[in-house]
Amino acid sequence: MRIVFRCDPALAETLPQPVPARTVLPDWLRKMPAKAYSEIHGRDIRTVKQCPPFVDAMTHGFMILLPCDVAVENGAFEWHWDIAEPSTKGHPRSPLSFHVAEQLAGAPFANGLAAIKFNSFWTIELEEGWSLFATHPVNRDDLPFRLVTGVVDSDHFQDAGINFPAIWTDQDFRGVLPKGTPVAQCFPVPRAAPELVFESFDAAREIAYAQTVADVLAGPGVYRKQFRDKRTR
Repeated sequence: MRIVFRCDPALAETLPQPVPARTVLPDWLRKMPAKAYSEIHGRDIRTVKQCPPFVDAMTHGFMILLPCDVAVENGAFEWHWDIAEPSTKGHPRSPLSFHVAEQLAGAPFANGLAAIKFNSFWTIELEEGWSLFATHPVNRDDLPFRLVTGVVDSDHFQDAGINFPAIWTDQDFRGVLPKGTPVAQCFPVPRAAPELVFESFDAAREIAYAQTVADVLAGPGVYRKQFRDKRTR
């Protein structure tokens, strides 16, 4: 999959580039213990740090990064970002804009406040037939906001930036959201509708099911060693 990012030439030396998600894993994941004692089991058990599906979800795709420090105090957002005047007409200069609360009326995640919107300074071009799935950075409940998930047909919509709306969830947050904070995790998805096929196990599948379950229960690392794709990480 070839993904092309473009930006205003006046900002090319200023903007943080989108990066592979695997390069911006949070410190808390690195610091997590690999095992923790379980009262129920009476022994140490593996934590999610050793769960490949958990980690692979966090490393999938690429991240859009906050382009500058944003200070937050009492619900107000402030930044000092001295960038060149974009050469492209209609191009944003602010890292954030807003959606009024009424645009979220009836949504279960609405909190009665305006939603922030992370302005994008990169256009994204995907190959024909693919769309861009943009969501909150996976398993990142430590972030004080929650991105609103969306899908954009970026094989066609590729000449303007995609903006990423988010709900500010931590009303007690006081401090700085630093430059480089991942704000959106993105990955291409095929637009063609899948064909759903339903079958009962035949004899071979019953044997395979029983053997796979037995192998998984027999010891750790079965999925990682036998089934996990050894893709570049």
